Amino acid sequence: MCPQLSRDKKPNRSNASYLMQYAGLGMQLLAILGITVWLGLKADQWLKLNFPLLAWLLPVLALTGMFIRIFKDTSKKQ
Repeated sequence: MCPQLSRDKKPNRSNASYLMQYAGLGMQLLAILGITVWLGLKADQWLKLNFPLLAWLLPVLALTGMFIRIFKDTSKKQ
């Protein structure tokens, strides 16, 4: 009799696969931070703000969104 594969088990992934996944995630994080800081500085200049409010606020919002996404992607679904 052939053993049947369980549908609820995920196939084993290699360490290289995890490394590439998290390296890509790190690159996305750096790119998003760079873009949001640049956009925040440009928006602060356009609005003529003395304090770089948007240069601080946009990256914080982006990081919050990224961490929520990471948490949802890595949490176990039951």
